[in-house]
Amino acid sequence: MQGNLISNLEVPLTGHRHKLSGKQLDAFFRQLEMKYSIEHMMFVCIGTDRSTGDALGPLVGTRLAKSGLRHVIGTLDNPCDASNLEERLAAIPEGMVTVAIDACLGHPSTVGHFLASDQPLLPAESVGKPLPAVGQYSIAAVVNVNGPKPYWTLQTTSLRVVMNMADELSDAIIRSVL
Repeated sequence: MQGNLISNLEVPLTGHRHKLSGKQLDAFFRQLEMKYSIEHMMFVCIGTDRSTGDALGPLVGTRLAKSGLRHVIGTLDNPCDASNLEERLAAIPEGMVTVAIDACLGHPSTVGHFLASDQPLLPAESVGKPLPAVGQYSIAAVVNVNGPKPYWTLQTTSLRVVMNMADELSDAIIRSVL
């Protein structure tokens, strides 16, 4: 059933992450909203503003909260990061469908794109931190190239790239579910 969510995008996402442009995000979130009531969706925006590359989640969460979405975890004022992730996940009410949003590093051909899946994402995977999987659905924004020093790469990622991708992602969500 979850695989049908993406089938209209001509991208069989079941069990895989697939590269989407910002324009394809609208269709992804519209289909998600058609399947689940907005009152039953929780957006878990992972990251911290202490690292340029990792600030995407809190930037998206802040925009979503300011737009009136009630079920948002992870904003600039109250981030959801490695220090509190498990506690924040434990507070999600039962019956909520979670959509995890995080920045990631990837192949050069994926930078500036979004990796969407009908499966959870693993936060901090590129920097080797063992954190729990998050979300029934996930969007990972590829903000920079994966390389030998991922922590340093996230620290020095272009703020312009991160902000543009955060705007693109939050705009797609707002247009699609509100």
